[in-house]
Amino acid sequence: MSLSEPFDLLADLPGWTTQFEVAWRQEQSRAAGGRTYVKDLGDPLWALTAQSRPLSPNELDYWRARLNAMENGLATFWGYSMSRCYPIKYPRGTWSTGAGFDGNATLNSVGANNKSVSISGLPVGYVVSAGDYIQIGDADLHHVVEDATSNGSGITPEFEVRPHIWPGVDANDSPAPIVKVKRPACIMAIVPGSVQSQADPQTGWGAVSFQAMEAR
Repeated sequence: MSLSEPFDLLADLPGWTTQFEVAWRQEQSRAAGGRTYVKDLGDPLWALTAQSRPLSPNELDYWRARLNAMENGLATFWGYSMSRCYPIKYPRGTWSTGAGFDGNATLNSVGANNKSVSISGLPVGYVVSAGDYIQIGDADLHHVVEDATSNGSGITPEFEVRPHIWPGVDANDSPAPIVKVKRPACIMAIVPGSVQSQADPQTGWGAVSFQAMEAR
């Protein structure tokens, strides 16, 4: 049986994503008055750093194998912030409708500024919090930077996200893009050379860590 990509590498990671942030691709220039001007040279990408807890020798070898399957960046996996598998207001999916809502909503609109969206198909009164993540379509991951609450029809007003909405995303597509609020993710690849898995020479215990970058 062959392994299939993207891998679900983080699902059982015995550790944490210690960093999950936007990697801005910008040029910077400081003016004589002290202000630094920035210019985008490309769309930003997500970057993460992951670190395991101390692992027994058997666990350590298991995770060395899991990370070797990533082929130093050739293979891809689902990347996300492990602290935000669920929205801030709804730990473990405790929204008002329970199992009646599976975490999948619909893109209702994209703002004219290309950095705000409205979502439909949510439970009534659902609260989107700054700090949540949403996944639009197959793998477009966005960080919510503004609170919003769905109305009696389960539709939110437009709220801002970062990074900006990717080109080609259109709420008028048929069917409209799905918006995931439960374990939203993007596709990532290991940063070559970033995997570390040192063991203690006396006990054999050790830990694994690695960095990854979004792979579009």
